[in-house]
Amino acid sequence: METLNFKTNIKTSDDVAAVTLPLNDIEQVNGWNIDTDSADKLLTVQTIDNRIASLIEQAIQKAGFQAEQVIT
Repeated sequence: METLNFKTNIKTSDDVAAVTLPLNDIEQVNGWNIDTDSADKLLTVQTIDNRIASLIEQAIQKAGFQAEQVIT
C-alpha cells in the first residue's frame, strides 16, 4: 500500500463532503483523510497505485478545490 499526500484548500466539513464522492469514485483509492486542522489542510490517500496523483488532483479540482501533491 502506498500513501500520497496533498496540500489542499479544503477547510470545513462541508468542503470534505463535497470531495467525498469524487475521491471515493477513484477505483485505486483504498482510503483517505483530510486534516483540516493542519496549516496545509493535508489530504492523505492510501492507494495500491502511486501513479494516480493526477487523478486525485483532477477530482479535487472538479469539486471546486485545489490539491498539490507533496513529495516527501
